[in-house]
Amino acid sequence: MKTIMITGAAGMIGKAVGEVLLQKGFKVIGTDNAPAPYENENYAYVQCDITDKEQITGIFGKNKIDVLVHLACTADNDFGAIFSSAEEKRSAAVDKYLYKAAESAKVGDIMMISTYQVYAPQKTREPIRETMEEKPQSIYAKLKFDSERALANALKKSAAKGVIMRVCPIYTKEFVDNLKSKVYDEKEGCGYVYGYGDYGYTFTCLYNIADFVYGILTCSEGITYQGIYNVCDTKPITAKDIVEFLRNEHKIGAVLSRDYGSAAIKGTVLFGSKAQKTEYRYNDVSTACSNISYDNTKAQRISTFRWKLSNTK
Repeated sequence: MKTIMITGAAGMIGKAVGEVLLQKGFKVIGTDNAPAPYENENYAYVQCDITDKEQITGIFGKNKIDVLVHLACTADNDFGAIFSSAEEKRSAAVDKYLYKAAESAKVGDIMMISTYQVYAPQKTREPIRETMEEKPQSIYAKLKFDSERALANALKKSAAKGVIMRVCPIYTKEFVDNLKSKVYDEKEGCGYVYGYGDYGYTFTCLYNIADFVYGILTCSEGITYQGIYNVCDTKPITAKDIVEFLRNEHKIGAVLSRDYGSAAIKGTVLFGSKAQKTEYRYNDVSTACSNISYDNTKAQRISTFRWKLSNTK
């Protein structure tokens, strides 16, 4: 039985991943600064902050860890909508020791969660693949890209395999903040679409992440699985489908049809670079209808990505 260590285990993603791995018979050691999310005979938990080097490295010293799944310092559930330089420094402090500690403890696999935001702005509608240029624009994207590089540096002389999951905004049936940010105007207090809302956004159902982690852990012998993966739903979700889902499940209220041309011009003038750099859920109005998508073909060799908006729980 493999022993999996999960950082950020009490967060939304950490809880889902831990539950799946426990159901599949793995031994899990979780750590987070919040209380343990659940109890299980195969689940051990250490409540501490991820920056507590002594306690975190102590877990490696006291246990034979086969796999590290690093989910701490993520967004969606753990942080608010605005990122500060303090969060960036906190993440950097973790990167200085965590991956090296795992490598020194002979951990066989290290998985980390990153973000789709590390990619450079795209000038075409070609699906974004893992080989495309990176150029993080926001604080959160830079935070994650620096963490990616820290992992790569730690593994240069190691036999351990590193897996980087570049995840698009997550959702579940109940957690809809990321979905709502694309079709709801908080200032106006109403939903909106441009035209008929037939443009789309790429998201990631939370349970596709959990399935992907499990897929990596159960890869057949001989499969080369380390590297970067786009972990996201296979198909984008249209704005009109988001609205319909929110109407049925969360009573979004009135929904207006807006003119995209005038909104794009206004958005460019009003928002500027500060919001784009600091707001995790910043919606770039100038590209809202561009149908930018992220290709998960490489990741589909690991997992089926069976979850989508119509069957999420």
